[in-house]
Amino acid sequence: MTADSASINLTHHFLIAMPSLEDEAFAKSVVYVCEHSERGALGLVINKPSDLSMTGLFEKVELPLHRQDLMNAPVLQGGPVHTERGFVLHDAMVVNAPEQEAEALNAVSGKEAKTESVYASTMTIPGGLEMTTSKDVLEALSIGAGPKRVLISLGYSAWCEGQLESELAENSWLTVGADTAVIFDTPVEQRYERAMKLLGLEPWMLSNDVGHS
Repeated sequence: MTADSASINLTHHFLIAMPSLEDEAFAKSVVYVCEHSERGALGLVINKPSDLSMTGLFEKVELPLHRQDLMNAPVLQGGPVHTERGFVLHDAMVVNAPEQEAEALNAVSGKEAKTESVYASTMTIPGGLEMTTSKDVLEALSIGAGPKRVLISLGYSAWCEGQLESELAENSWLTVGADTAVIFDTPVEQRYERAMKLLGLEPWMLSNDVGHS
């Protein structure tokens, strides 16, 4: 994938760090891109665990955690921006418009009525995922409910206008369409290798001279 086009859109893609990328926050990282536009990009590193477990995080926010599947999962280091804040990547949880309202919208627009997230502060990501920053998603998880698949990070990764495109042109990243199984169903320590395999590559094949796919 080339980086010389202003129309490039890597939303719902992985950025896979090349060996030449030695920045502490991003070396050997896989970043899930939540949003990418001409204004810049925002994503979460999905393969760098913090020292905090989900159980520890919920203790810090004074909530119980009644999701057995999440108790021992690590909280990740999502990036160097706002590392004191939590960012929850999860399967979409939407509320359908009321039936009569939906029918009216469909009649006017000729399209299906849009849905909205059940949480207060959520970014909807094409590809069936959402990224939520409001505490209500943690409250849902604390009572044993909430999204089935969840990744929680402290901090996020951000690029200003043109910055990510420049890094791509410098061969700092490989890019590939995201596979949610890598995010939610693959052990953290295997995500870099699994993301590589989406491109038919193994980590040992990489050198600083390899270009983009």
